[in-house]
Amino acid sequence: MPQARDQDQIQLSEEEATELAQELSVQHSSGELNQADSEQILKMVAGLGDKRGLLRLKFAESLGQVGKTAVPALCRALRKHENVTVRRAAAKTLTLIADPIALDDLLYALLNDPDPVVQGSAVGAMVVIGAEAVDGLLNVLSNPKNTQMQLGMASWGLSFVGAQAPERLREAAQSPNAEVRTAAISALADQIQSLNDDGARNLLIAALKDTAAEVRAEASTMLGKLDDLEWAEPLLQPLLTDQDPQVRKNSALSLMKLEASSSIPLLKKLAESESNDSVKAVLCLATTQLTSLE
Repeated sequence: MPQARDQDQIQLSEEEATELAQELSVQHSSGELNQADSEQILKMVAGLGDKRGLLRLKFAESLGQVGKTAVPALCRALRKHENVTVRRAAAKTLTLIADPIALDDLLYALLNDPDPVVQGSAVGAMVVIGAEAVDGLLNVLSNPKNTQMQLGMASWGLSFVGAQAPERLREAAQSPNAEVRTAAISALADQIQSLNDDGARNLLIAALKDTAAEVRAEASTMLGKLDDLEWAEPLLQPLLTDQDPQVRKNSALSLMKLEASSSIPLLKKLAESESNDSVKAVLCLATTQLTSLE
């Protein structure tokens, strides 16, 4: 029998793992896999740490087929297992099950696990769960003590699930926290493009005048992604003289992406007077690219 250091830290030898994989294949064929008991589930979780990638995949897929019954063991492994390979696989397996009950543990992994792969996989599982993950992701963004990597992952996650909670996203776009506003504006692009949401458009327009430069910069980038030249060009042109260099660069790049040829004279004029070398280079690049399209 496999030995355990504690209730959940079962360890399998290579032979035991191989035998278990064979047993799972038989159960899968007979349709009995969803009836796995707690001991077998713990063995499968232990198998997530096997050195053989194909066996790890087998155990993950089997746990995914077991479904919600396996979630508590996977969440404990995600929080506490000493083997980082098991924690990584546990997070990825929770993606297959997509049970909202796992959200607290996934959020814990994002904020506390030292391994960036575990953090990223936890966010990926939150994304699959959907709208119920939005508040947790927003809470991550609103905490200035979180790392830039954690903030970036939370922002990425929000960009995928935000459209499933449009009201919550619109509230976030008006948050007192600049990180939250930035992430919300990025996520609003899907609502504007897919749903033609006028309320989301108005929030994006308001973001162009936000007091925080990072919000204005994100909003100017979003305008370039919406493929609406007639609407975006007059909004972007004033941002070419914004006090923040990044806003000026993003605005020029968005005009270039939108093929805004009528902005060429303005881009040329501003390039001549621009004092920031990096901004000047982007203005010149946009001018050259747009000119080549004429």
